[in-house]
This record gives sequence, C-alpha cells and structure tokens, in this order.
Amino acid sequence: MDAERSFIEKRLSELAEQSVTENRFRFSEFLSMYERSIFHEMERELSYAEPVVFGGCEDAERCMVRFGIEDQCGYSEAFPISILEIRPAMEKYAGDLTHRDYLGSILGLGLERTKIGDIYIKDHQACVFVNESVESYILTNLMYVGRTKVKTARLSVLPESLKPVLSERSVLVSSNRIDSVIAKLYGLSRDEALRLVKNGQVFIGGRQINKNAANLQPGQIISVRGHGRFVFDGEGSKSRKDKLYVNLRVYGK
Repeated sequence: MDAERSFIEKRLSELAEQSVTENRFRFSEFLSMYERSIFHEMERELSYAEPVVFGGCEDAERCMVRFGIEDQCGYSEAFPISILEIRPAMEKYAGDLTHRDYLGSILGLGLERTKIGDIYIKDHQACVFVNESVESYILTNLMYVGRTKVKTARLSVLPESLKPVLSERSVLVSSNRIDSVIAKLYGLSRDEALRLVKNGQVFIGGRQINKNAANLQPGQIISVRGHGRFVFDGEGSKSRKDKLYVNLRVYGK
C-alpha cells in the first residue's frame, strides 16, 4: 500500500470514529477523484458513521465527506462550503481565463488544493466552491487572475448560467464496454482508451476502475481525466453490421 493511500484511509477512518465517539459531525477536506474512489472502497466499513458525500452541487467532482449520525449528535450541520463568484473588475479589459488560470491564482495565495472544490466558468464569470474557512481570505486577497484584475463576492447558490450543460449524443460502438465507449466518444484508438483505464484515469460514479471489462449501466456518470465527463443513458438499436448505438449525455465545458 502506498503512503498516500494509507494516509487517506487513516484520515477517513479517524473522522468516522471521532464523529461517533464525540457525538459531533466531522468533515473531510475536498477530495480529489482518486481520494473519492478510496472513500467509496471504504464506504461499507465506514457506514456506521453514516457518511454523506457533497461538493456544493449535484454534479460536483471534488467533494467533502460528512461523518455523523444526526439522531446521536442531536442536531444537523450543513457542509462548510462557500460559493465565490469571480468577475473582471472591468469587463472590457477581461482576458480569456481558463480553469488553470483561476485555480493557479487562488493557490498562489498560499492555499492548499484540498480547500478548493470545483470551478465553473462561463464567458468572463467563474464560481468556485471553497472551504468556508478560507472564504474571507480569498475575498480579501484575490485581486488578479492572470493579468486580469478581478472582484470577488460570495453567492448563496450556483447561478443557473454556470451549471453544467449536457448535450445528447448517440455513438456507434462494438459493445458498451467502457474502453469502447470512451474511444468512440473522444476520438481515441482502442489502445489509447485502454491506457486511460489501466492508468487509473477513468472513474465510474466516483470509483476508479482499472479493468476495461466493465459494462456501463444506465445512469452512471463517467469521468475521464483530461477528456471530460458523460452520463451513460443506455443502449439503443443495432446497426446492420450488428454494432450497437449507445445514448450519452456529455458535459460541456
């Protein structure tokens, strides 16, 4: 077992145990997809602490885990997640900013990646989920993203305009195996898709997979690191050459 995995497993176990012995809710930091996958592998053994996963909105990839039994604690507690909006101070001078620009500028304030959740971007507006413990610090200190001067404000909800947009796709594949669907959707060779799976870059429902034999089931959300995400909506008809149409909903940028 590698050191990183061991540390994550130990921390999650500690939080679960503390929540029960101290009768209070305990929260993880924002977990990466790899860390979420480890949690899901442990989920059954940690079920005694009634863990809940949430990242600020339904579609979030980077999420916190809350441990705690409401009846035992005697109260309920919301996730310590804040939503911050980042806009150019002057729209006409705004540059074309990317996810990397926003994340780099926030981390450049000296913050750890674990304090920052997903970032949603559209045109010159961005919203970022952050641990509420760093909310005030970011509001006070984030002045520039790249070379663009920005203003930052707290929001109560993620604006509808920034919520992920899914486009419907139907692709023709030899089977609904994960490597076949990924290859067709992203224009890759079968070998390239297999490497993504074997390198741990593919996640189904937050769980990392490393075997290409997985057949997709309707409703599953698949994340492919470096390429994007999509929802598998099921199988359609077959072609004359006995290939299979599968129905997908693909997350936009």
